[in-house]
Amino acid sequence: MSSSSYYMKNSKSGDVIGVVLAGGEGKRFRPYTDIIPKPMLPVGPEERPLLEYIVKWFSKHGITRITLLVGYRWRQIANYFSDGSRWGVKISMSLDTEEYKGTGGALLNAYKSGMIKAENALIWYGDILAPVDLSDLLTRHIASEADATIVLASKYQVPVGVAEVDEDLNIVSLSEKPWLQLKVSIGILALKTTPLSFVEDELGKTFDIMGDLIPWMINKGFSVKAYLYDGVWFDIGSMERYAKLDHNSIAEFLK
Repeated sequence: MSSSSYYMKNSKSGDVIGVVLAGGEGKRFRPYTDIIPKPMLPVGPEERPLLEYIVKWFSKHGITRITLLVGYRWRQIANYFSDGSRWGVKISMSLDTEEYKGTGGALLNAYKSGMIKAENALIWYGDILAPVDLSDLLTRHIASEADATIVLASKYQVPVGVAEVDEDLNIVSLSEKPWLQLKVSIGILALKTTPLSFVEDELGKTFDIMGDLIPWMINKGFSVKAYLYDGVWFDIGSMERYAKLDHNSIAEFLK
């Protein structure tokens, strides 16, 4: 039995909801994001919005309830995606507020507003594309009874040259944009929603998911697991990375 079949057979209805962080201003994409929000930037040979690929990927893996955490120029996102029926999903939108800030604050705001009613949330940062097997991720997350399961890439390409220097400041080697064998977060994770019911007492209303919430969970003894991913992934978090993106390489999201 495939991991997808196992998950669909053994999960409870309403157990998982997809959550996409799509509310940032996209300052590193200006002046383009003065007109359109970053999640609506055209990607791939068909120049579809970046966010559409994520929605389609959720749908492909049976995640049919999705909450978009939106803010900046959110009406463009709402007008394009509507209720999500075009992709076989049900989309709701949680509008960012001045009271709850940061990625963690946006998540907490959606949770407290009743927009994340599920035992587990599959959280996806809106400037990342990666053909991660979400069915397998959720199967492992639920089977291990983890409180959080973080997708980690097994290597990372440094965007600059890396030099080795001796005691006399002689450069003895120089590697241009080398791949380092580091386990790095790519902005995708499964999270039990229970900690969100009391995290505000500890972290307040302004915090980051990966920078604050996950370290807090680790320090408090929650079970935080790794999901190792060896496939391709695309970080479209800056204009430089977007300009260098091979749009024809987004094939996995077009199947």
